[in-house]
Amino acid sequence: MKILVVDDHDLIRDALRSVLKEVRRDAAILEAWDCHQAMEQIAEHADIGLILLDLNLPDRDGFSVLAELRERYPAISVVVLSAQQDRDSVAKSLDLGAVGFIPKSGRREVMLSALQLVFAGGVYIPPQILAGGEPLTSTSEEKRPANNRRNLSPSELGLTTRQLEVLALMMQGKSNKAICRVLNLAEPTVKNHVTGILKALEVTNRTEAVIAVGKLGWELSRAGKS
Repeated sequence: MKILVVDDHDLIRDALRSVLKEVRRDAAILEAWDCHQAMEQIAEHADIGLILLDLNLPDRDGFSVLAELRERYPAISVVVLSAQQDRDSVAKSLDLGAVGFIPKSGRREVMLSALQLVFAGGVYIPPQILAGGEPLTSTSEEKRPANNRRNLSPSELGLTTRQLEVLALMMQGKSNKAICRVLNLAEPTVKNHVTGILKALEVTNRTEAVIAVGKLGWELSRAGKS
């Protein structure tokens, strides 16, 4: 597996290389210190499976880079690294398709656990964000009451087997187009499934769906996980 670390600080890249090797000994670690070099690395290595992306790059805003990566390379998972730990930054990263948000201030053990979760097909969100009480939404979205329906199963919420497959891929940060390719479905069909999932979970977007699934404690099938 090839992993690209995009960060302009040498010490951060060195630390991440060490942690990644501990999680995946067979991983080939590539590095880039800005967006331009990152895009060159991606073009040269089509088999990159994971990108660790710093939000504060010297040549571009990290959010715009994340949006471009999810649009151009939907098969590559992206985990955001940031010195920022506010709820809006986490929410925006997840809304743009990141499969995790790892604070740079976290201890080595925290980074290790976060990456292990991502490699297992999960989505890592800082515990202090989850403990905030309010739904994790971006500032432009209407605030809604927290969903406290714990211990309910997918069937009790009326989710079908196909919807659970779609939800598992959503949890991996895959776009609708990527889900279409994995499940061999038409895009309108996937959109209908996503709408049904959001309605069943009583949420308004993918970010809230990720949070709801985490609070419900479901272990979803890793359908289509490469």
